[in-house]
Amino acid sequence: MPNVYSSLKLFHYRDHLDALRERRVLAPIHIRIKPTNACNHRCWFCAYREDHLELGEDMRERDKIPEDKMYEIVDDLIEMKVKAVTFSGGGEPLIYKPLPETIRRLGEGGIKVATLTNGTFLEGKNAEMFAKYGTWVRLSMDYWDGPSLAASRKAKEEEFERIIDNMRSFVKTGTKCVLGVGFVVTKENHAHIYDFCAMMKDIGVDHVKLSACVVSVDGEESNRYQAGIKDAVRAQITRAAALCGGKFKVIDHYHDMADRFDKDYTFCPYLTFLTVIAADLKVYTCQDKAYTVPGTLGSIGDRSFKDFWFSDENRERIYALDPSRDCRHHCVTHAKNELLVDYLNVDSDHADFV
Repeated sequence: MPNVYSSLKLFHYRDHLDALRERRVLAPIHIRIKPTNACNHRCWFCAYREDHLELGEDMRERDKIPEDKMYEIVDDLIEMKVKAVTFSGGGEPLIYKPLPETIRRLGEGGIKVATLTNGTFLEGKNAEMFAKYGTWVRLSMDYWDGPSLAASRKAKEEEFERIIDNMRSFVKTGTKCVLGVGFVVTKENHAHIYDFCAMMKDIGVDHVKLSACVVSVDGEESNRYQAGIKDAVRAQITRAAALCGGKFKVIDHYHDMADRFDKDYTFCPYLTFLTVIAADLKVYTCQDKAYTVPGTLGSIGDRSFKDFWFSDENRERIYALDPSRDCRHHCVTHAKNELLVDYLNVDSDHADFV
């Protein structure tokens, strides 16, 4: 079965790899757009809202991309031949009222679309547009019933049934859009992993991706949080793996995290493949550094994204970012950067000795 989470996707883009060697900037392959910072959930582990995680310190919850600016961005991305757009937070992207029209314009412009969502508003025009144009939709979940949702996310218990109903309805459309779930493993939910995966399979979800909860900007502290439950989690994942079959998969991304905090490379090649446009009309290096000063590439408040992206200012900032100095926090793309750095460091005189 094809791997939708492969770290090797990058190597399908030889022109971008060549540009890295020459320190040039091409249009991104993939862009994350954070259309709004408003959210109907308050997850205790949200990096953008919890002070102890020290990310997102510049985020203002009232910010959202103005509708006319969003359509300008869409036109730019189509012209630049960007391949894919993922809508994420910040806030809950499906709250953003112009989202269905934005999806339609992107889809008809030849750009693939996806979203990370809590699922509450995966209904109506939102669901219709993702069912028609979407490549994938992934719900973030860390609960297994109404009371656990309310405890973790400060939301009403009845939202659980609404989200489950939305998922069932989305599957029933017969869409080719992949419906996945990212299940964040915590002390509170780890004993429910198998039952949760079984429930998702029954609903018709395509996969559940299991990952450890990040509770600190210190990798060792996050590892200590997981240490007491690690064996039980492993047993649950092994049991859940038996549910795989047909289109359903359990994807094991549960791992120690300390090695994703410290970096020994001085350049972030991945950010030339994927960048972030946020609700404050700033462009950021990645989702882990969004709404922070060190992660800011520049503003598109008074210019187009296309003009900014190909500017000397942006190129200088892209190549000035030093992960060994600037990114001493959890990095979701660390493994991809290691692959890219290894590729770029190959001695050309020895490349033929494969």
